[in-house]
Amino acid sequence: MDHSKMDHSKMNHDKDDHSKMDHSKMEDLKSDDHIKMDHSKMDHGSGDHSGHNPGHGQMGHDHHKMMIADFRKRFWVTLVLTIPILFFSPMIQEFFGYEFLLPGNPYILFALSTIVYFFGGWPFLKGFWSEVKKGAPGMMTLISMAISVAYFYSTATVFGLRGEDFFWELSTLIAIMLLGHWIEMKSVLGASKALQLLVSMMPAEAHRVKGDTIEDIPLEDLLKDDVILVKPGEKVPADGIIVDGSSYLNESMLTGESKPVKKDENDKVIGGSVNGNSTLKVKVEHTGKDSYLNKVITMVEEAQKTKSKMQNLSDRAAKWLTYIALAIGFGTLAVWLILGFPFVYALERMVTVMVIACPHALGLAIPLVVAISTAVSAQNGLLIRNRTAFEESRKISALLFDKTGTLTKGDFGVTRIESVDEKYSTDEVLRLSSALEQSSEHPIAVGIIKKVKEDKVAIPKPENFKAITGKGVEANVEGKKVKVVSPGYLRDEKITIPEDAYSDAAETVVFVLIDGQLAGYIALADEIRPESAEAIKIFKKNNIKVLMATGDNEKTAKAVSDKLGLDGYYAEVLPHQKVEIVEELQNKGEFVAMTGDGVNDAPALAKANVGIAVGSGTDVAAETADIILVNSNPQDIANLILFGKATYNKMIQNLIWATGYNVVAIPLAAGVLYSSGFVLGPAVGAVFMSLSTVIVAINAQLLKRKIGKK
Repeated sequence: MDHSKMDHSKMNHDKDDHSKMDHSKMEDLKSDDHIKMDHSKMDHGSGDHSGHNPGHGQMGHDHHKMMIADFRKRFWVTLVLTIPILFFSPMIQEFFGYEFLLPGNPYILFALSTIVYFFGGWPFLKGFWSEVKKGAPGMMTLISMAISVAYFYSTATVFGLRGEDFFWELSTLIAIMLLGHWIEMKSVLGASKALQLLVSMMPAEAHRVKGDTIEDIPLEDLLKDDVILVKPGEKVPADGIIVDGSSYLNESMLTGESKPVKKDENDKVIGGSVNGNSTLKVKVEHTGKDSYLNKVITMVEEAQKTKSKMQNLSDRAAKWLTYIALAIGFGTLAVWLILGFPFVYALERMVTVMVIACPHALGLAIPLVVAISTAVSAQNGLLIRNRTAFEESRKISALLFDKTGTLTKGDFGVTRIESVDEKYSTDEVLRLSSALEQSSEHPIAVGIIKKVKEDKVAIPKPENFKAITGKGVEANVEGKKVKVVSPGYLRDEKITIPEDAYSDAAETVVFVLIDGQLAGYIALADEIRPESAEAIKIFKKNNIKVLMATGDNEKTAKAVSDKLGLDGYYAEVLPHQKVEIVEELQNKGEFVAMTGDGVNDAPALAKANVGIAVGSGTDVAAETADIILVNSNPQDIANLILFGKATYNKMIQNLIWATGYNVVAIPLAAGVLYSSGFVLGPAVGAVFMSLSTVIVAINAQLLKRKIGKK
């Protein structure tokens, strides 16, 4: 079937066939020296993985997985050792009213606690050194200070210093902090995959034409001016110019153009696009670093770097708590010595203050909320990959949507079937036209056959099939002469086009003639999602501007914008222009969320304050985004914003609970009420600490009730 010269020469194809990427090719391309990853995004403060900068993405990803396994192993070993430490601790026995002391009890506790301190505490000690070198004390400094003071003071009490040991405090603190960091790291696993997936879009081999022979060569051996053969359904290996053949190419994952684009001789093709139904010969123009796809990769990399400096709430809380604990701790020691008390007593006061200053609850305050909100959100169709962006989704003031596959379905489907001859019903118009379209790969044919299959219509057999050059196709079907043609054919034959044929500028219309008479017409378009209009109403109620940026043409973009009542749109935009649009909005003071599904959206998704990928799109978009909409439903973004607000509130509440008791406990431990006969002892301080941890855990669980309902 030849629709190549019809008015609708650029049609959409079923995007789903090409939207998934070939991961099997990744190994062949991993060694490309231009694939560099920025791992600062993965820095949680732990010295075990700070400053790590492997040569390519896979190494960093494997390193991150190894770190999770390492935290998990250290946690379980510490937990097993903590049980006997708690059981044999005199302070715990006194608190619960039992006595079970072994011969050499202090030395057993010392030996077990030494293993816990150096093995379980190693990531925090290493992280402390990393923070000190950066001059930015945070959670690692606070944890290291508390466990080191507890360990060395307790060790001194075993070997002669008068006082009570804190070994039980040491082991429980390390166990809970390891658990918190393990949960936290699991929640951000996969943050470094985006560039690997971009690279995997390219095939591993190319078919190079040498005279009358064709040889398969690795992609890296491809040179400028080589001529390559691209078979139907294959990915184009490199940017180039067609020297022989014509075909429709699906560039939707690269440029955002929703319809496969007709390419003839001397037209340019982009590496990574998918060839349609004809074989092409292409002369290579750009390979490797100069390719279009590599420029997209560079943009994603740069955008990720600019966003990797975000700092989370618990780090800021830990930083200030570190300063406060150090100041009050040493201040306590100095005051008691000035007042004439023995050094051992003053030291015990200081140690109690500094151990209490690191609440167990702070280690769980953020990670526990993240873990619960991540799980509950997933049940509601949201996959959270970047917790910082998720927390900040409450600030969104402008939403920038890609059109294809986001506001629209991404499929070129039948939108209307109309009959203009009472002898033929709409079903009959569809049925007879399908006979002519069943063997074609043309986007119009794909859309019509898809509709026929949905309606379970039996497709009749055509006879004497012919192409009407540049105008459509014709055949005999069940004794009738049937034609499916363009508007141009009707104009040439002086057949009047029905007034209501064009109800929407975004639609393409083909006309069905039976025995020379106009029987009806079929309109096709990349359909707008039914949920889109309702979602946009919700955003506007929440004073969020809704904009669209698409690689599609002006006419289609305007039609979609008008139909949905958007605040504005940008048509025929390239990937770097989407990034520029995001930057422009950010410069105007907007907190921007970008929603998209293609490679063309990846740089803008990374640059936006919050990047949201729809699940029906490419893995690249999903790996670049902060949040993924599993169900590709724009209404889920409204849920996202509500989830973000509820989650942020819980984090603030937990930080207050986690640190609030310090306001009371630290001064009491320092001895401000000594004159009244009350000094907070380590055992009572532990009760406060445990209560704070329990409250934080319960409050985090309440988040399920808060955001679990739509």
